Amino acid sequence: MVKMVSLSEDAYRILKEVKKRDESFSKAVIRLVEKPKKRDIMEFAGAWKDMPEMDEIFKDIIEKRHNYKGRQRVEL
Repeated sequence: MVKMVSLSEDAYRILKEVKKRDESFSKAVIRLVEKPKKRDIMEFAGAWKDMPEMDEIFKDIIEKRHNYKGRQRVEL
């Protein structure tokens, strides 16, 4: 069943911009309002392995955590 919907010019322009080229307006609306599907956290395992700058960031985080009052220092 088809229903008519009115959109402001701004809403139409924005929807048109975010709509994929081969996607209908209906499918674009559904895609935009659907709740994201839960993903398995293991999909992200190793995502930073090829980023050498992450080593420094992790060291900085660990240092700041250990400097927090009440934490025991653990050497890496």
